[in-house]
Amino acid sequence: MKYDMKNLKGDISGGFVAGIIALPLALAFGVQSGLGAEAGLYGAIAIGIIAAALGGTATQASGPTGPMTVVSASIVVFAVDQAGSIEEGLGIILLSFLAGGVFQIAIGLLGLGKYIRYFPYPVISGFMSGVGLIIVFLQLWPLLGVESPKTTIEVFSRIGEALEALSPAALAIGLLTIAVDWISKRVTTKVPHVLVALLAGTLAAVLLDLDIPTIGEIPSGIPGIQINAILNVDLDNLTFIIQSGLTLALLGSIDSLLTSVIADNITKDRHDSRRELIGQGIGNTVAALFGGIPGAGATKGTVVNIKAGGTTRLSGVIHGFFQLGALLGLGALASHIPLSVLAGLLISVGLTIVDYKGFKHLLRVPRADALVMLIVLAITVFGNLIVAVGVGIVLSSILFMKQQGDLNEERSHIVKLEPEEPWDDESALAGAKNVYVKHLYGPLFFGFSAGFRDLAEELPEQIDTLVVRMEKVPYIDQSGLYSLEDALLGLNTAGKRIIITGLQAQPTDMLSRVGIIPDLVPESDVYENIRDAGLVQT
Repeated sequence: MKYDMKNLKGDISGGFVAGIIALPLALAFGVQSGLGAEAGLYGAIAIGIIAAALGGTATQASGPTGPMTVVSASIVVFAVDQAGSIEEGLGIILLSFLAGGVFQIAIGLLGLGKYIRYFPYPVISGFMSGVGLIIVFLQLWPLLGVESPKTTIEVFSRIGEALEALSPAALAIGLLTIAVDWISKRVTTKVPHVLVALLAGTLAAVLLDLDIPTIGEIPSGIPGIQINAILNVDLDNLTFIIQSGLTLALLGSIDSLLTSVIADNITKDRHDSRRELIGQGIGNTVAALFGGIPGAGATKGTVVNIKAGGTTRLSGVIHGFFQLGALLGLGALASHIPLSVLAGLLISVGLTIVDYKGFKHLLRVPRADALVMLIVLAITVFGNLIVAVGVGIVLSSILFMKQQGDLNEERSHIVKLEPEEPWDDESALAGAKNVYVKHLYGPLFFGFSAGFRDLAEELPEQIDTLVVRMEKVPYIDQSGLYSLEDALLGLNTAGKRIIITGLQAQPTDMLSRVGIIPDLVPESDVYENIRDAGLVQT
């Protein structure tokens, strides 16, 4: 498609401003990952350029993000534990990142991105808030001028060590950074507050000649492909690599598509989720080959890009090339940035990730949802991220099924037919004396099947005919099918007649396939509706 030059000015402006905001965050996320600031830049460049060019959201600005960095840091910790050092464990780390990109491409090719919308809000809320808190907690030690432990549990269990080694100068610079960031974004939106805070903290440290930890030397120039490290991986760690790759792929997909939805809401456009995930996956794959940390669509960068005039993919590409320019020309300057300044920036970022709306309504939403959110939050912060999401989805599903089953059971009921006169000879109930009607509502699925098994016990012994009304049953699963079969078999064995009315297409097919019709209920006792059976509405 031919590029419309009238968009050029806005794309350059949007990409440039988004790049300015992304640069300090890329450095900070690189440091937090444990691989160094340069790894953050490598990831920002590869993902920023490739995902923008190949993705399915025109205004997306992609790069390292908080959630992806938290997972990346956990992978680094595992690799160091296994190999003894980052250098020795680099293959495990980069192959995990590479697997994440490949899996994300597969998710896009298979069109699975559309199913991410079904993730329950309490799970997303608890997970994102947990990730935000992890970022905050892991930056508390660097804010004090001390190297942070790798887990949130150690952050608090060993806090005495940090307080003993506290650097007042580092703490002051970190707090200054947080304050400037908070104030600047409330004073004006024309100047990127992240950049203002970064410059304020760094200049204060340099001008005051403070002896506090800094980023240190950042390699300049384009890095080489880390193919040797990737190929020399001990296959004993293959299970961990696959699990980590899947975690990164799922998390990156969720993160990117949520940002795509936000972009759609602002631009009134519509993203292509399939293409977006393929583009993100390729970007993460290339980033891994060059030693960069994985990333996703960055909400802050994307919104800023749009607000600054970005309208096409070129804006995201320019955002990525800005990071490349920084790598080639600003490495020496960036080396003087204090780690406590990056800690201040990341604490601000972590706090923005926390879902305050979810906490605000915690006592007002259903208790089951609140419980799921808190459980996911706790497991995310103090346990495993993918386990947190898995537990949250399973809990939400079980609770939903129980609620739906209880509702279906509550709405389903039995009534006795007591005609003023004997049944007409043409009626399906001619000659019947004790007739009951069972109304079924909603899908007959495993969440409802347990209660349905008691159907035979609900009926009085003198019953001779049961009419089962199923016009409100759109679907039957295997559990519901066998429960219905057990109940009808019990009635059939007891010599009771069964009439079914209102069967929809899927239930009709299922009942016929397993022989309920005609083995337990002859076709002559199956009616399209209650009127065809010669009965009055019940």
